[in-house]
Formats: sequence, structure tokens, C-alpha cells
Amino acid sequence: MEKRIIFHIDVNNAFLSWTAILLLQEGYKIDIRNIPAVIGGDEKRRSGIVLAKSMVAKKYGIVTAETLYSARNKCKNLKVYPPNYYWYYEKSHEFHEYLKQFTPNTLKYSVDEAFLDFTGTKYIYSDYIKLAHHIKDEIKEKFGFTVNVGIANNMLCAKMASDFQKPDRVHTLFDEEVKKKMWPLPIEDLFMVGRSTSKRLRELGINTIGELAQKDINFLTKYFKNQAEFLKNSANGIDDTKVEPHKSKSESISVTETMPKDLQDINELKEILFRQTSEVSRQLRDKNKFCNVVAVIFKNHQFESYSRQTKLDNPTDNTEIIYDKVVEILENSWKNDPIRLIGVRLADLCSDRKTQISLFDNNTIEEDDKNSSFQKKIDEINKKFGSNSVVPASIINKIGKNKLRK
Repeated sequence: MEKRIIFHIDVNNAFLSWTAILLLQEGYKIDIRNIPAVIGGDEKRRSGIVLAKSMVAKKYGIVTAETLYSARNKCKNLKVYPPNYYWYYEKSHEFHEYLKQFTPNTLKYSVDEAFLDFTGTKYIYSDYIKLAHHIKDEIKEKFGFTVNVGIANNMLCAKMASDFQKPDRVHTLFDEEVKKKMWPLPIEDLFMVGRSTSKRLRELGINTIGELAQKDINFLTKYFKNQAEFLKNSANGIDDTKVEPHKSKSESISVTETMPKDLQDINELKEILFRQTSEVSRQLRDKNKFCNVVAVIFKNHQFESYSRQTKLDNPTDNTEIIYDKVVEILENSWKNDPIRLIGVRLADLCSDRKTQISLFDNNTIEEDDKNSSFQKKIDEINKKFGSNSVVPASIINKIGKNKLRK
């Protein structure tokens, strides 16, 4: 049986690299990838965190998810730049559309990551390592940012390979290379193993991936129950997950975000959900669509996924209406478990909003149309000057001005 050939392509420092490109296009004289720089929230807030860091900043010990206050204490001349999610969406779209030319079996894993399945294409691509270098180099030349490419016989190992030495590299982690390349790595480096699990493994004397791979399954089951087999298989580079593009029965728009650390503060979750709601509702308006269903997607620290959705009284593209439903779902459905990933999905899309208006709905269709037109103007301003440059006062009152600058 022919072994699978899977690529994992990961943009190096996506948010910082994409911000650097935008600044250079606008005439900025310095490439922020070459200085101590981070992408983060409002510097006036001690709780603002580092979303991305340059390699130079990393040398100062600055890490993703630490507070900007802490990062500045490590590097006094640190430069902080705000995120621009509209621009990131455009660059992400550009990146993923480019990859589709090489194989139809492409999975958008996140805004800056993708899996490509080249199994059965050896008559088209005779040298997969040469192909990986071609993709890497062409992205750098065409779009101005670098990527790492991991090549393996499954998704897990391809992801692990792309995380090897960075930036702008191609690495392999084929089945026969797992013991040599993966087993010596610290247990924290194993994909999908979070902080709490790796901490527990170390407490049990399991410090490397190789030690986990060789541990008796009965011993692991005693401490990790139904997660034990997954852990042992992962450490041995075993993964049967297929590269399949996300499909849905009806058209939908969604955005998810994996947290740099598990979150259990509802206010932090609300801030993230607002950014995501702003993005999906803007995409909705760009498509001249309206949604009938709003959903929130959760994945906790145990990798358990669940989602809840609600149907709207009337289709809408209004950010505030959608966000009100998102918060309602969060408050009623979140299990108060540590959250690793969260997202918003808009579904049951339609092009015509002229449906029955509730007798208890104060808004007329004409008023909704005016609101939609107003929001599209806000979209144009935010695209030009950065996400959340302009936010309706009603939303500011709900979340807080400083939090929206994060």
C-alpha cells in the first residue's frame, strides 16, 4: 500500500510578518521583523498580551501570550504594533488560494496553516522535497513572507516537521525518521499535548516523546484514561486523520482561534469572540449575505469539542445583533472549562432579508437596510486604518473601549 504524502505549510510569525508587509507598503522605513517587535494590544493596559513576536524579540526571552508589561520589562526598546485583522484575513485568503493550485486535497487548518495531501501524485510531482522548496520560495517571492514546510506520511508528523528549525525551512519526518528526529524531543513539543498534560507526564517521569512512546499502555490508562491511546499513538507518530476540506450542508462563514494558553476568564473570551464576530459579520456583508443561525464553537483543554447555536428571528448582517447572540450562547452554554479553541459560525445564509418582521421588533426593514449601509462604511474605514478603528458606541459600552483596542 502506497504511503501517504502530507505537507503542512505554516506561515512564519504570521501576524508580525503580515503587519511588516503592510507597514513597508505604506512607506515604513524599517522591517519590523528585524527589530525587537511584537504584535499586541493597547500598551496602556497591563493585561494586554503578546500575539506575535519577532525573532529578535524572542532572543530577549519574550514569549507569546505574556503581558506587554512583562515583555517591556525584558526589552526596554521593544516596539509594539496593533493587530489588523482585516489585513490578516486578506493575506490569509491570498495564502490559501495560492496553495489550491497544487492539489485539490487541501485543508485550511487555521489562518496561517494548511495541510496538503499529495498521495498518489508521484507521476505529477516526482520529487516532493523539491516541490516543497518550490512552494516555499515562490511564496516568499510573490507575497513577501516566509513559510516552513513539513513533509511526512501523516498529518501529525507533517505538523511536527514544520515546527522544527525556523524560519524559511523544509523538513521531513517520515515514518522511518520518527525515532531519530521526534523521540529525543521534550514532551512539551508533542503536537496536541497541552501544558497540564505535559506537566502530569513529567511528574510521572516521562520527559521525552520517546519515553512516552515506549511507556506501557496500561500505565498510561491508569492516569490518562481514554486519552492514553491517543498519547501513545501520537508519540509513535501514528495518525490516520485524513486531509479533508471542511464541508457543510449549507453555506456558512466561520472563524476559529486556538489560544496561546487555555482561557477560563469569561471577559477574555468575550473580547476574542467580539473580534471574531466583527470578522465574520464583515465577511457576511462583503458577500451581500444575511445569516439566520449564529453558533459558538468550543474546544477545551481535554480536546473535547462542543458547539451551540441559535436561530435568529430575522436574518441579519448586523455585528451588534450577532454579537448579542454570541454572548448569549457563551453565557448559557460554556461549561466553565479551560478553553483551548473558540470560534463563531454564521450559517443558513441568504441573499434576501425581506421576511416576516416580528410585531415586537422595533426595527423596520428600511431601518435595517440603513444600519447595513452604515456598517459597510465602517468596514471601509476599518480596512484602511485597522480593525476596530471605528466601533459603534453601543458596543463600546458593552465591552469597554480599552478592551476593543486589544
